[in-house]
Amino acid sequence: MNDHTPITMKDIARAMGVSVATVSRALKDSPRISVERREAIKAYAKEHNFSPNILAESLRLSRVHPTRIIGVIIPQINHFYFSSILSGIEEEASARGYQLMVAKSDERYEREVRICQAFYENKVCGIIVSQAKDTVKYDHFQRLIDNGVPLVFFDRICTGIESSRVVVDDYMGAYTAVTHLIETGCSRIAFYGTSMHLEISKNRFNGYRDALLRHHLPADDGLVFFCDNRTDAEVITPGILKGPNPPDAFFAVNDDTAIGILYTAKRLGLRVPEDISICGFTNGERAIACDPMLTTVEQRGKVVGEEAANILIGQVEGFLPADKAEKRIVRTRLIVRGTTR
Repeated sequence: MNDHTPITMKDIARAMGVSVATVSRALKDSPRISVERREAIKAYAKEHNFSPNILAESLRLSRVHPTRIIGVIIPQINHFYFSSILSGIEEEASARGYQLMVAKSDERYEREVRICQAFYENKVCGIIVSQAKDTVKYDHFQRLIDNGVPLVFFDRICTGIESSRVVVDDYMGAYTAVTHLIETGCSRIAFYGTSMHLEISKNRFNGYRDALLRHHLPADDGLVFFCDNRTDAEVITPGILKGPNPPDAFFAVNDDTAIGILYTAKRLGLRVPEDISICGFTNGERAIACDPMLTTVEQRGKVVGEEAANILIGQVEGFLPADKAEKRIVRTRLIVRGTTR
């Protein structure tokens, strides 16, 4: 670099051996960066006469007026996983000088469309979203992208359009959980899942099925059920457990469904895990509030939220290309507790 070339945050990041996001936080005195690192980065910036391009930043931050507000759309607000993701988004956004405008779709496509339009009219700088269960048309998302609004999906991603996304490794989480059930002596494992048009449900089902096949167990369609909440689990499980050749284990798409299975089994006089093994997916607070405590796949929602906010802010501020879909996967881990052998 010659003496007349302005230094950029990318140059500082390269010289200091850190990410551009770390440089951005340090220059804004974020408490998430240690005092020593902040001072070192600021000293380097001052020594090399760094000056942020305010005009360019303003143009990047808004279509009309500078804004540092991120729109967030979540399907449910009282769900532990979504609330933990929201916490991760908020912490990352706040550390980098952004605020949130949050709305819930209530799992309804029409409401989701209205929220997207409202966010656009309020000139948010970008939107982070997990789509509603019944969303099968994606025109409202495509319009946002066509109008230059950065869009990042999390958890329930939209495969119908090319956009940035953050997901957990649903396939491997399910595969590991079902493998654990098999290795602890279970051979007839039921699957409780949600709509197969959702990518997360497909991936969890595929992980379940492949674990069975890998261990030379039949993938029995008669053990696959559409059930993704506690109420429905308590309705359908008695008939399944009282039927001929009942399952000796259940893998559920989320913890609430798994807990519905657990309490149903106990009401029927079955012992968990001696008679029935149960595994969930989330590792929310309810997983340790039941008896026995629930074996489950930890989704690390806060990390998902931090990654989603990091991508969006990177695209808004120009650190990441706005026209390239950024795809990140957060690893899961199996938490073994009392509902499995």
